[in-house]
Parts: sequence; structure tokens; C-alpha cells
Amino acid sequence: MSTPQSSAPEPRTHRSTASLVTGALLLALGAWFGVDAIWRGSGRTPWVALAALVTLVPLVVAYTLRPAVVSDEDRLTVRNPFRTVTLPWAAVAELRSGFTNEVRSDGRTYQLWALPVSLRARKKAARAQMRDAVADPHGATPTTVSQPVRSDSDQAVEDLREIAERRAAAPTAQGPAVVRWAYEIIAPTAVGAIALVVLVATG
Repeated sequence: MSTPQSSAPEPRTHRSTASLVTGALLLALGAWFGVDAIWRGSGRTPWVALAALVTLVPLVVAYTLRPAVVSDEDRLTVRNPFRTVTLPWAAVAELRSGFTNEVRSDGRTYQLWALPVSLRARKKAARAQMRDAVADPHGATPTTVSQPVRSDSDQAVEDLREIAERRAAAPTAQGPAVVRWAYEIIAPTAVGAIALVVLVATG
């Protein structure tokens, strides 16, 4: 006897490759200039460089390496620069693509930082859609013969929308949205900024 297969989706993580590459490059440049200033600088220069690194490194990580959108059978987890939002599928009211990709829950809107909108990618997808269109035998308006072509981020949002619709009634996908602030990013940034201001003001 065959075992029935579950319709629950496998856990999947969406991240922006461009952001990851940019973040790695910025961190490498920051480490190069910062360590050089600390090692070779004189007077207050090493301390200013250290304070700048403590301020900027968490920000670079927050905006480039940290963002992710993780989906599994029970919930959608949105990790943005300064907070993580956990949404059981039943709490997802809407997933939409406009100038940004967003999810709505309980009247609040959360941007999907890990799925940035690319107008260039949308235009490319539209051109591919037109190439896939064929005219009918009488030369009438073209009709598509394949699935709609979308940009990667728009397709990811569409996939998440389908999962939300399918899993919203699941007993394990119930509950309210949970928001957790990323104090591991906020705290060092604040400390570094205060130190940097003090060093510059008293210099």
C-alpha cells in the first residue's frame, strides 16, 4: 500500500545573491581600511577607526547579509535588517508585489527585504512572455501557450502566496504574528555611534 504524500512544502530560504556579494565586498574593504588605520594610525585615529567599524559593520551585515525569507509547512519567517517577523500561515492576510514585495498581517505591512523588486528583471520577463506568445491561425490576438513568465522575486512571492492559501487552514499553521527586534545589530551600532560622536566632538 502506498503512503499518501503530504502537500506541505519543504523548508525553503530566499536570499538576494546581489546583497550577499555586496555585503561581503563591503566587509572586506572595511576590514582592510579599518585594520590598517588601527595598526598604522596615531593619536585618536585608531580609536576613531575602531568606533567606525563597530558602527558600520553591524549595519552592513543588517542590510546585506542578514535579510532572508524562510518558508516551511507551518510559517513564514521574514528576517529584515532590524527585526524578525514570524507569521504562521493563517496570520498571512496578503502577499503582494508592487514597487516592493510585502506581506500583510493584522493590518500591518512588512517588507520582504530578501526579495527586492527589480524593474529590469520584470521587463526582461515581459519580453520573454512576448516571445512565448503565438498568434492564432486567423491572425487574431496572440495567446500564450505556457505559464506566465515572471522575474525571480515575483515568482518567489507567487510561490509563497500559493503556500499560504494551501496551508492557512492547517492546525499547525495557526497563531499570531511574532516580532522580535534584532538587538544583536541595534546594540553594537548604537554603542559604536555614541563612541564615534564623542571621539569626533572631543577631538
